Amino acid sequence: MKSAGMVPPPRRVGLISLGCAKNLVDAEIMLGSLLKAGVEIVNDASLADAVIVNTCSFIDAAQEESIDTILEQNELRKASNRGQALIVSGCMPQRFRDELPKLMPEVDVFMGIDQVEQVGALVEDAIAKRAARIQTPSVSTDSSKSIRSKVKGRLQELEDKSPVTHDHEESLRPTDRFGKTRIALTAAEAAAPSVDVTARPLYIPQFETPRFRLTPKHFAYVKIAEGCNHPCSFCIIPRMRGSHRSRTQKDIVSEAKALIADGVKELNLISQDSTYYGLDLRPNHSRAIASPDRFTAATKALPVDATTLCTLLRELNALKGHFWIRLLYTHPAHWTDELIQTIAECPKVARYVDMPLQHIHDDMLSRMRRETSGEYIRELIQRIRTGIPSIALRTTFIVGFPGETETHFKTLLRFIEETRFERLGVFAYSKEDGTIAGKMEKQVSPKTRQKRRDLAMAAQHTVAVGVSEAFMGRTLRVLIEGEASVKDLNKANVRSWEHGLIRGEDASLAKLTGRYLMARGEADAPDIDGRVYVRGTLPLGRFATVRIIGHTDYDLIAEPI
Repeated sequence: MKSAGMVPPPRRVGLISLGCAKNLVDAEIMLGSLLKAGVEIVNDASLADAVIVNTCSFIDAAQEESIDTILEQNELRKASNRGQALIVSGCMPQRFRDELPKLMPEVDVFMGIDQVEQVGALVEDAIAKRAARIQTPSVSTDSSKSIRSKVKGRLQELEDKSPVTHDHEESLRPTDRFGKTRIALTAAEAAAPSVDVTARPLYIPQFETPRFRLTPKHFAYVKIAEGCNHPCSFCIIPRMRGSHRSRTQKDIVSEAKALIADGVKELNLISQDSTYYGLDLRPNHSRAIASPDRFTAATKALPVDATTLCTLLRELNALKGHFWIRLLYTHPAHWTDELIQTIAECPKVARYVDMPLQHIHDDMLSRMRRETSGEYIRELIQRIRTGIPSIALRTTFIVGFPGETETHFKTLLRFIEETRFERLGVFAYSKEDGTIAGKMEKQVSPKTRQKRRDLAMAAQHTVAVGVSEAFMGRTLRVLIEGEASVKDLNKANVRSWEHGLIRGEDASLAKLTGRYLMARGEADAPDIDGRVYVRGTLPLGRFATVRIIGHTDYDLIAEPI
């Protein structure tokens, strides 16, 4: 018997976040909102009253991982906690908001990107719905494998029939519809999952937004914008994430100050297209400025006090403290001479550029709708390397794109060999049926796609070894991450949903024995690039100066100075 004044225990919630760093920030906001609502966060899913799976739907393989994770969580709760609510958030509900509830009735609530701050109320809805639903035994006898096959097949059918558009009819700013997206269910449908997903997202986080960081104390991701305006023929992101919408510079700087005060040594600026930052804030702006000429003209027409990526970088660089500013996800069509000059003049901005190029042959760039030419890309790389000495260039390429011939591919291989990118990842083209490219003729066979990816990575492997050799005897400023475990020392075949295959097998790693610290230099973004293994003892989460005394295929070996 409960005493009259007994306070019920707090709700317990577990969260699994899949996909990119931008998705991770959404997960951090959800956790912050839950903690603000008095919810307890647990790592053991079996102890949770509700589990949230934050999904990725960027490419087919990411979508499959999301489906598998959802079904796995459903099986786990059947075995240990039948009353546990299951919530699915992120890109999959955004992409398939109407069909997922029918395909995956095991889920209690589907929520979208606009709803991340409302997650506390949705958890309560999901727990109440689950309590009601378990009163009615499920009639489904399908295995997880069977369900997975049905879901995947049906989603592909839907995308085959869906219109392919890159419209931008929705407002970039919240309207009176914001937060009012819940689909009302009739009494007959009460047993079905609840759906709270805005058709076209409008949400942008703010400095005051509750957030619980999942990254180590010494680095953080700072989302400077959401959505994308680009018409790339292979990409589904504008449909899932909406049009580009920037945070205000003041708001971002406030967040940066708080992070630096909390001990953060590296601010990783992220968005779908960081080089477009601020352009949507100008009065009566037009989004039809994807090409380099139109973008440059638009930036030159801005008033003196306009917000741009350059003004943001300069204000962040002026903040007190010792820290790096890392610029991720830039678009080649939106680089300007002013941006090159800004990075060169801001010592806290890491000498590192993340700039997905996707291809170099004009035919492929045209089919991909990248708004750039091979000549433009080559000239831009020369300008960046000349204007920012010691810059490390990271890029990503897609091989096996529809219509890619052997001639196209060999042109790309030569470009990789000649340009010698410090960091490079390769995608074997993923046919996304809701995209323009998914409906193109001359689809390349999966076998040829994989072969070309292997050949491109082999070419980059040779480049990577040469890049590592060039560091021998040099001194570097590095950020010490922590102790290197056996798993860290054996880590290879690094992949990312947004960067493709980044590095292959590194036989030299097996030769590393003994105690090492794991660090990163300016040329190494978290989780996707190389590492610096340091022999010795140094404070964790701090900068240190080291001398390079050896290397593996992709990583450097150093000692403290």
